[in-house]
Amino acid sequence: MTNSSDSISKIDNNIPLSKHLPGVGQIAYGCMGLGGGWNDNPVTAVDIKQTRSVIDTALESGINLFDHADIYTFSKAEQAFGQALQQAPELRDQMFIQSKCGIRFEGQGNVGRYDFSAGWVGQSVEGILNRLNTEKLDVLLLHRPDPLMELDELARTLENLKAQGKVDFFGVSNMNSHQIQYLQSVLGQPIVANQIEMSLAKLDWLNDGVMINSQGHHKSDFAAGTLEHCQMKGIQLQAWGCLAQGRFAEQGLYSEHENVKKTAHYVAQLANQYGVESEAIVLAFLLRHPAGIQPVIGTTNLGRIKASSEATQINLTREEWYNLYVYSRGQALP
Repeated sequence: MTNSSDSISKIDNNIPLSKHLPGVGQIAYGCMGLGGGWNDNPVTAVDIKQTRSVIDTALESGINLFDHADIYTFSKAEQAFGQALQQAPELRDQMFIQSKCGIRFEGQGNVGRYDFSAGWVGQSVEGILNRLNTEKLDVLLLHRPDPLMELDELARTLENLKAQGKVDFFGVSNMNSHQIQYLQSVLGQPIVANQIEMSLAKLDWLNDGVMINSQGHHKSDFAAGTLEHCQMKGIQLQAWGCLAQGRFAEQGLYSEHENVKKTAHYVAQLANQYGVESEAIVLAFLLRHPAGIQPVIGTTNLGRIKASSEATQINLTREEWYNLYVYSRGQALP
């Protein structure tokens, strides 16, 4: 869509991940909704057809990084994606694929847990590659911090995966700056991404900075310095949960929470002003930040995928960005 005003400029963000993966888009597609749901049903032809439609729509919209995890819909998301690639192998050259490992579900007498042991990581990557019908991952993320991580063992495992041509680059998910630095201290290659929850509804990544020396600062659940560390080291910040489950779309206009309602009305106003859908405004809020945040959208609605891609054409003014931030906070800045 074209913008409704000549005064509205286009955004020009340099995404850190593009240093390692030239041509990667500003928005990623999260594949958690593929594969037929979180159940024991097998992957069907309908699931594969849906996956192919999502892939085609994303690629046509300039979204070419596909984000997986070995646990998504109990591994069926990767199965459906891999079968779609098997039917159209030429698509692999048009995309970048990343997946995550390290989370183990409850079962066989064990509680749900995290596992960065050499055996589990190696086994996980083999399973991921087989399900996705690909010889290598462009990026492998360690899904959540494992308190029992043996640093040298994990480093050797990752280096071996790299040497074997099974993974090109490594990143993390849900880690703070101290954990990233600790892991990086033994790796001979850069950690290229950190995927954390960031959205208009999840603002601790911003509140942590602006609430310094203010009452209530301790209420932030975001580790101080993580944002700045990723910026300084060129680590791609990827935002999961970036659309906030549609909280600021039409449903938000009728919310019982005043801050959500006010934000949703303002999002609608900006969407009309820029000639886009609400999804684009919600994502433009993230894209406007100097950290070069890469939103990871998870909708399977083809229209919303297209609408989300229009966020890259929007450059919110400082006033618009701060309005969104403060409205969603529900309270004035200190």
